Amino acid sequence: MRITRRRTLSAYCLALSVDWGLGFTPSAPPSVSPSYTSFDDIGRSSRHPKATTKLDTASVLTLDDDVSFRSVASPSLSMDLKDPKVGVLLLNLGGPETGEDVEGFLYNLFADPDIIRLPPLLAPLQSLVALLISKRRAPKSREAYDSIGGGSPILQYTRAQADLMTKSLKDRYGIDAKTYIGMRYWYPFTEEALAKIREDDINALVILPLYPQFSISTSGSSLRVLQEEFAKKSELYGPQKMFHTVIPSWYDRPGYVKSVANLIQQELDSFTPEELKEGTSAEQPIPRHVLFSAHGVPASYIEAGDPYKAQIEDCVERIKALLPSEEDGVKVHLSFQSRVGPVEWLRPYTDDVLPSLGEQGVKNLVVVPISFVSEHIETLEEIDIEYRELALESGITNWRRSPALNTDPTFIDDMADMVADALSEPSQTITEACVANNVGNLELEPVSNQLEISSAGVGGVGFDDNLAYSSKMRKGEIFNGRLAMVGIVMTCLLEYFSGQPLIHLFGVSN
Repeated sequence: MRITRRRTLSAYCLALSVDWGLGFTPSAPPSVSPSYTSFDDIGRSSRHPKATTKLDTASVLTLDDDVSFRSVASPSLSMDLKDPKVGVLLLNLGGPETGEDVEGFLYNLFADPDIIRLPPLLAPLQSLVALLISKRRAPKSREAYDSIGGGSPILQYTRAQADLMTKSLKDRYGIDAKTYIGMRYWYPFTEEALAKIREDDINALVILPLYPQFSISTSGSSLRVLQEEFAKKSELYGPQKMFHTVIPSWYDRPGYVKSVANLIQQELDSFTPEELKEGTSAEQPIPRHVLFSAHGVPASYIEAGDPYKAQIEDCVERIKALLPSEEDGVKVHLSFQSRVGPVEWLRPYTDDVLPSLGEQGVKNLVVVPISFVSEHIETLEEIDIEYRELALESGITNWRRSPALNTDPTFIDDMADMVADALSEPSQTITEACVANNVGNLELEPVSNQLEISSAGVGGVGFDDNLAYSSKMRKGEIFNGRLAMVGIVMTCLLEYFSGQPLIHLFGVSN
């Protein structure tokens, strides 16, 4: 019997913004290459997106005995860090630690207008809609978390990663750094981490999103929160007070690539001679297969310039180069998980690839959660429970799952290397990181007002007739989606105030 598919929370939320034509429109910077002398400039530039500023020089922080922060182009930024206080801010999505946290976690997700973009007339109801949806979905979501022990372990792993990275920085580089954790939708929130950073008088901050590949739905969303806080409080976070630099993506770092490859190799080596024999046939001459399963995003994000897909594909190729080849009996595949709704997401879908591999006679499979560095619901529930069952139903008898990186020593040391490198290389501000990764290209206004991609094209490449045509084709979908959203909101309101399902109001019983 086929299992009932349960979609993970982040995918469900992402789909709400796309499937119903609500528009994922982050408060993004303009599509220019700016170099700001203060965060006041960031605020002014965001109000005038036509302005352009050339980035002539970059700033460098050197951690010598006499540490200094320099910017040749902006002498006003010059300051001597006689007493460097280094901080590392780790960014992640967050997750409920207990069943009691699930509803609050869901509320924070749905209360974010970047997740659910209501039609203008319903925008004042954002909080109420978030409350209703979170209450309705909480029981099913708790079931999913109960299946993995009652809560998400993501914070536990992130704390362990932070502690071990701090030790590696001290032992291998002599850098005394304090680490902070900023979660997007649950404790400790990013704002809490910033408060601690201020309390500790940190003046050199490295911002490290724990997403190897950049996407506006992950790294971009977390960086937007920081951008807003920094812009509102320039007297606290401006360059005269604190130097900061961002590591927007790191999927191509040799240490990261090697650590993932090592974990996969351990699983490949675990197949017994009997299993290898079972997996070899005239129909399927290659005995071992590796399936990289990455979190999916709507295809429209990629069309608008999100670098995620290209970075995933490049990352897989780099890891593949360290694994045995097809001649050595290992074949590599890539798929995308967690899709929901009727719109097109990145293909191929994991729940399509697994039955296909079964039909091809694959018996020995290692599944790799490529876009996740910690175990959480999408590895422990979606992959380990849902996809494993689907694989067994499809005839893939010998299932292996490569663990997430968690506290792998090679990965931890590479995290420390990233921070040390970031402190000695030209800096990249939050705004520059967003601009470089095309976050601004996804700001399509409230969608209904601007359906076509602008004539400037995507990522400055130029206008694409096919892309514009695809956007125009979405008009009917967006209109219908808005009607659906109005209906859903009204249904939620009626059920909430009546205290019973809507069908009971019409005399229909279960």
